[in-house]
Amino acid sequence: MTRLSFRIVVSVGALGTALAWVPFRVAGQSGARSTAPVAMPSTKNGEWPMYTADLRGSKYSPLDQIDATNFNKLEVAWRFKTDNLGPRPENKLEGTPIMVGGMVYTTGGSRRAAVALDARTGELKWIYSMDEGLRAASAPRQLSGRGLSYWTDGKGDDRIVLVTIGYRLVELNARTGQPVPGFGTNGIVDLKEGVIIGKDAQIDLDRGEIGLHSTATVVNDTIIVGSSMAEGLGYRYSTNAKGLVRAFDAKTGKQIWRFNTIPYPGEPGNDTWDKESWSWTGNNGVWTQITVDPEAGLVYLPVESPTIDTYGGNRPGHNLFAETLVAVDLKTGVRKWHFQLVHHPIWDHDISSAPLLVDAVIDGRPRKLVAQPTKQSFLYVFDRITGQPIWPMPETAVPQSDVPGEKTSATQPIPTRPPPYARTHVTVDDVIDFTPQLRATALENLKKFRWEPTPFIPGVVPSAARLGAINVGNTVGGINWPGASFDPETATFYGQANNSSVTTTIISEQYLATVNPEAQAKNRIPIWEAEPPPNMSGERGRGGFGRGGRGGGRGLPAEAAASGGAAAQAGAAAGPPAGAPPEGRGARGAAAGRGANAEGAAPAAPPAGFGRGLTQGLEGLPFVKPPYGVLTAIDLNSGSIKFKVPHGDTPDNVRAALERLGINYPEKTGQGGSVGLMVTKTLVVVGDPQVTAPPGRQRGAMLRAYDKQTGKEVGAVWMPAPQSGSPMTYSVNGKQYIVVAVSGGNYSGEYIAYALP
Repeated sequence: MTRLSFRIVVSVGALGTALAWVPFRVAGQSGARSTAPVAMPSTKNGEWPMYTADLRGSKYSPLDQIDATNFNKLEVAWRFKTDNLGPRPENKLEGTPIMVGGMVYTTGGSRRAAVALDARTGELKWIYSMDEGLRAASAPRQLSGRGLSYWTDGKGDDRIVLVTIGYRLVELNARTGQPVPGFGTNGIVDLKEGVIIGKDAQIDLDRGEIGLHSTATVVNDTIIVGSSMAEGLGYRYSTNAKGLVRAFDAKTGKQIWRFNTIPYPGEPGNDTWDKESWSWTGNNGVWTQITVDPEAGLVYLPVESPTIDTYGGNRPGHNLFAETLVAVDLKTGVRKWHFQLVHHPIWDHDISSAPLLVDAVIDGRPRKLVAQPTKQSFLYVFDRITGQPIWPMPETAVPQSDVPGEKTSATQPIPTRPPPYARTHVTVDDVIDFTPQLRATALENLKKFRWEPTPFIPGVVPSAARLGAINVGNTVGGINWPGASFDPETATFYGQANNSSVTTTIISEQYLATVNPEAQAKNRIPIWEAEPPPNMSGERGRGGFGRGGRGGGRGLPAEAAASGGAAAQAGAAAGPPAGAPPEGRGARGAAAGRGANAEGAAPAAPPAGFGRGLTQGLEGLPFVKPPYGVLTAIDLNSGSIKFKVPHGDTPDNVRAALERLGINYPEKTGQGGSVGLMVTKTLVVVGDPQVTAPPGRQRGAMLRAYDKQTGKEVGAVWMPAPQSGSPMTYSVNGKQYIVVAVSGGNYSGEYIAYALP
């Protein structure tokens, strides 16, 4: 038996950071490093080497030991609680671990510690943590993030790649957890260097608001890193830091290329920012996962929204590359093609999940596709080499804004195929219909709002005649940051989506007075120097989401923006999001958003009366009828839906209301929320976004398995809290494991590994 020698070393560097690591040896290894060629990490080897399983974003593994016949027999193999990986427990663990060579690597805790665990037992082998002080406290993307990345030369030089809370790129020796001396400066690259605010000003290295919650993308010897700024929903000041994507040499940390997501003068797209609005606008980063086609030499960048998310009067024009899928050259970062999904974005439709790179056969012809899931529940599908739409996406006339200073685009590109995988807007047929009286009440309530059959209804200044504008796909609708999956063998897309995120969007007169172009021109200073402005409801506060905003997890993985605290995004939920606030998550009026106020700031109250307008008289039930959350499969060879089924047990408050009203609804309603999933040889595996306590089962959530051909649920195992990170799977010594992160409410973050007895 190999002796394990543990020691903890703490050093304080010039930056005031504290680093800790525990070196290890895996049992059976000697100190000598073999020079023999090794297999590169791959799901084909039973590993899970990156956040999305592979560079194409599939979240697919060919493992089949766990299947429909035995899923219900799964038992807990090991569990890893993250409570001590920081100064306080974290109840918003979003990580998806990776597994390479029998070791599991992941992040956890409020300090975003990196850990290595034995893949068979969950035993801690090493830990690395950095205390970044003010720099971390000022960061817009706090907590543990979504995981790590892995690089190897295939000859024994194996490294873990971490982006810290304070936006530093760190490389660690995968065996010891120690920083790699030859990378950057003592293993660290300062990603804040070179980040611009305004036309050309370097952001403050401590207080400058930029970070990243997602994992870096590692391809060959290149590390690609995106960016995420302070929330762009409710700020008075439009001079947030500018978004950018950069590539670095994986061996040295030297920058290879840079792509500005708000184009500078002379760069393609700059002319889409009228009146030089590029110069003061910020955000527009790539805060979600980036995918790559190495053979084609293309990197696919899903770009978010610019400041301010729901008001664009200060940035006239189409605003490239906002809410745009951009393909750039892997070696140079030069743009090859782009497609803007939303012109002049004002709906918070930022592209929130990884583009999926799928090989399909369409009309008898092999096609290389990129399929982009969205919050609005459209799946935009392109030829990933040329950028041409696979099926028509005609520019379609959409409603126009009447908010002073706003000028919306006359048209938006809307896919004709495949059909949406969840609701894109509210129709008469979508309205609650458990009883004739409930339906009549809901339809009467609807008359108080701007309501049209499109996801592109602009917000309104509320009045006696119109309390707000109805939307579905913004903020937490459709598929959010957890993303979708696909089966590379059949070209089938799988996505779990929120089907009940109805919001009411308002822009109060007081808020408009602070964000209109005349007021903005007088107040363009860095956001970290600004006083907290009134949010959209007219209350004071940093936009209602708090410092963490979407970034305690940008793109809340939960039910809906809610009536009590959505003023920041000018929104309010149309009733409980398919259920009660799960396990103590911050309730916001009628609904709860997981991490609704990610860093603890109190949500602001909207104008009196507007939050109740849509759900008044509905007995606490959601405004729309079930299903509240769905699992959808789409055949990308034909662009047709294979199945769409409810996902999740009926929420407790919905079940209680139906019982109180004497309504018999025997089917599962599904649950609102967007959670990640994975696909194996035979199954789709995805957990519940809420906790429930249906008759005959203890309170908790379920990790469910579905037949990937039919959508039939074929197994489920109990979890103590909702799924908060995406599941992954691997095999060690012939045994398959499934690992998933759970957390929420009073249940702090934990990774749970399941395996057969």
